[in-house]
This record gives sequence, C-alpha cells and structure tokens, in this order.
Amino acid sequence: MRVHVSEVRVDIDKTPILHGVDLDVAPGSTTGLIGPNGSGKSTLLRCLYRALRPAHGVVLLGDKEVRRMRAREVGRAVAVVAQDHDLDNDFTARETAAMGRTPHLGPLDRESERDRDLVEEALERVGMAWAADRAFPTLSGGERQRVLLARALTQRSPVLLLDEPTNHLDVGAQLELLALVADLNLTTVTALHDLDHATAHCDELVLLHEGRVVASGKPEDVLTPDRVAEVFRVRSAVVPHPLTGRPHFVTAPLALSPETRRPR
Repeated sequence: MRVHVSEVRVDIDKTPILHGVDLDVAPGSTTGLIGPNGSGKSTLLRCLYRALRPAHGVVLLGDKEVRRMRAREVGRAVAVVAQDHDLDNDFTARETAAMGRTPHLGPLDRESERDRDLVEEALERVGMAWAADRAFPTLSGGERQRVLLARALTQRSPVLLLDEPTNHLDVGAQLELLALVADLNLTTVTALHDLDHATAHCDELVLLHEGRVVASGKPEDVLTPDRVAEVFRVRSAVVPHPLTGRPHFVTAPLALSPETRRPR
C-alpha cells in the first residue's frame, strides 16, 4: 500500500510544527524520517495513523484519505509501534500481542482459532514465543519492543509505522529489531535517531528540520557532508562498512574556530 502526504501543515497550541510537508512511500519500501530533536518526525507519523489531524494538506493510505476513514479501517491499514506506550499493567505477552486483532473484531466478537494462531505465529516470528505467558512489564526493553512488534504483526496491516523503535535498546537488540523489520516486506515508515541505522536499513530518507523537509531520496543523496553539517552541526561521511560492505554513516565534531577553543 502506498503512503502519500501532500502539503501537510500541523499547528499545536497555535505553534506551527509542520510546514507544508510532502512524503511519498512506495509499496513494500522502507522510508526513514530523520532530523534533530523537535524537527517534526513523531508529529508526521501521528498524522499517518490519524492521531493528529493536519490543519492543512492531505494524507492518503492507498487511494483513501485518512481523515475520511473510520478508526477500525485505519487500524486494518496501519500498524503502529509508538515510542511511548501505556502497557504498564499485568497483561501477558500473548495478551498484548492479541490486541493487534482488535480492528478485525466486532464489539461482540470473540477471538477465533485463526486469531489465536496469528498471535502465536507473530510471537514466534519475533522470537518471543518463550515469553507468551510472562507479564509484559517484567520483560526487558528489547523484549517489550519485540512483543509490541508482534502486536503490530497480528494486525496484518500492509503499512507499518515505527517511532524511534531502537530507543533504550542495547546495540545487539537494536540490530536484531531492525533486521526483523527489514524481513517483513511491509510498507514501512520509521522515525530514527541513529543516522547510521537509517543509512543502512532504509531505502529512502526524509530529512526534517524545523518542521520542513530539507531533502528526500536515497540515503547517500540526503546525507551529504554539507547538509549534515548545516542541520546536525557535525562532520560526516558515508563509507562502506568494514564488516558488511553496506553504507556506513560516520561522524566527527566540527572543527572549532580559534576563538572557541579553550586552553587545556
């Protein structure tokens, strides 16, 4: 399913957050939203699943405008792994993953055998079947992220949205989660803080700065040294990774001017 955003503007408490943002994500591809803190990445994601209504512009899922879709219809089209969650209760990992079936059930419907099979399949796919009966809050940060990804998978939605999915995870858990997402072959939009992860795992990048799209396209075309220096205030280069051969984003501090250097 294609995701298309045209001229989206968002104001929160009369403060402009997004200014005429455009986005186009081809079916089955992965697009990374990157930019400094406060650039509008999470706000744009929230527009895609109707958690925020833009003051202006259009958001399309396939050929349907999000604001004209019912909540259940959006839930069938889009699965979300948000940065923050409110699952500090005693639901098990299995019960948490089963929440993904909600958009497919009517008010009086009960889980079917197929629903239960999808939950078990999702937990198995993310490597969390062993913890199906564990209380969600007792799991580690990486394990909780895997369960939330399993919940998203049980929705069987063609579009997957992730907001900083590697936050608070150790490096091994980060790489495992990104590899899992890459293997799903869904239309994926993910907000990422780590520019090296974005370079290595995304087909396209959209660079946001102060609520505007600064650049979009292939990672190596977006993350040019001059542009990175201007937006992130660091020196940078994209080089082949010494272990994998994939594009690898590296940074160094900007050279200090003589007047800003301090004697040791």
